Amino acid sequence: MNFDMNSIENILTGFLRNETNRIGIKKAVIGISGGVDSAVSTFLTVKALGKENVLGVMMPYKTSSKNSITDSQKVINAVGINSQKIEITPMVDAYLDNYADKKISSKRKGNIMARMRMIVLYDLSAKENALVIGTGNKTEAMLGYTTIYGDNACAINPIGDLYKTQIWELARYIGVPENIINKAPSADLWDGQTDEGEMGIKYKEVDNLLYHKYDEKLSDSELIRRGFSKEYIEMVDSMVSGSKFKRMLPIVGRIYE
Repeated sequence: MNFDMNSIENILTGFLRNETNRIGIKKAVIGISGGVDSAVSTFLTVKALGKENVLGVMMPYKTSSKNSITDSQKVINAVGINSQKIEITPMVDAYLDNYADKKISSKRKGNIMARMRMIVLYDLSAKENALVIGTGNKTEAMLGYTTIYGDNACAINPIGDLYKTQIWELARYIGVPENIINKAPSADLWDGQTDEGEMGIKYKEVDNLLYHKYDEKLSDSELIRRGFSKEYIEMVDSMVSGSKFKRMLPIVGRIYE
């Protein structure tokens, strides 16, 4: 998966300029988590729209890593944008304490946190007359590692057609701080949580499979000859097919054809 990073940067910044012009809103608001995906989206958005038109928002929960805030601040300082820090702990806990059952799963709690962050971003977008910029990558979208109306909600997404391994490459090319690129990918929803640990995959391996199967259209037999096991192919296929509904617009019952 070798790509010309200069071309990708130009395509994506051009996409951001064209879409904001088409919509008629020139300002952007973006959630900054301290991870590489939101960092890359932020760098691209600032280059496309100018730092004066971008608002970065940090939204920690009480279990968030302190490094997430310091790394988010590094991104904000690097691109020179205005920022806000809004704690989501009181909002999330108000629901958990009053309405959720006491044995709520980590997955459910994580979904609540992701959707609460999007409530904050969309409220700020209304206040600032700004578009919410997406920070989700192609790998997560294809495997279903995303929350509907949570982290996958946005007006436009500059990095949604890039696999995670491409995000890392682009991050180095555009100057994202190295420690952000090298840290273990995490949604930072609870202590010790990592994307790869939760999904049971390694990004570099699964990206290689996804690219060969869905971009290059290789058959399963060809993938097996390239070293992928039948069991691994079937596991990834199940994740892709089982999360298809997350990649679709809401289905509307049609009265008139």
